[in-house]
Amino acid sequence: MRLRNIPRAEGVLEACKEVVKNPQDLHGSWNQEFGNDQPLHIEIGMGKGQFLLTLATRNPQINYIGIERYSSVLLRAVEKYQELEATEEGAPENIRFICMDAHDLPAVFDPAEVSRIYLNFSDPWPKARHARRRLTSQEFFKLYDKVLTADGTVEFKTDNRPLFDFSVEELETSELFALDQLSYDLHNDSTMNQGNIMTEYEAKFSSMGNPICKLIAKRR
Repeated sequence: MRLRNIPRAEGVLEACKEVVKNPQDLHGSWNQEFGNDQPLHIEIGMGKGQFLLTLATRNPQINYIGIERYSSVLLRAVEKYQELEATEEGAPENIRFICMDAHDLPAVFDPAEVSRIYLNFSDPWPKARHARRRLTSQEFFKLYDKVLTADGTVEFKTDNRPLFDFSVEELETSELFALDQLSYDLHNDSTMNQGNIMTEYEAKFSSMGNPICKLIAKRR
């Protein structure tokens, strides 16, 4: 996918104190960055940020980090955060942003430093030769295993059924993770949909009549 370069992105991200510039320097000490010992949840591929900003606002007892590979995409989330800062309620203080590749997770987070990982409407990489690039591939689950707590979980949502089926198959053969919960129609699943926060893509695709799939994976 080719992304349009946005010239102002680097300057905006550099000026925002919530964007962590050298995340590897905080490896094993994210509690110091947040100034507390609260659980740490991360979203890989946070897009425009609606999902994570809503979570952070509703759950001040949890620390959140949004990860995006491209500065032009992360810019949208940071600008949304700055819009909240200008409101009377203000923006949540329990959130940070990182521009990085998900392959670098073990260099940024210590073993057992992350309690939950969110994957929402990730790039499906539809060509078979690109399967290893999917965020729910065995390769990435091995990375998640290196940073999650013993009871840590991975939550994945998508409207892309082939990608979801692939993800289920990867978990069924995984030696590290197992399926804990599964739904092929989240919004009509009274149990799994309880407390669900929709992403921008989720709202769009759901309004088009696309069923939303969700799974929760736990470490074995």
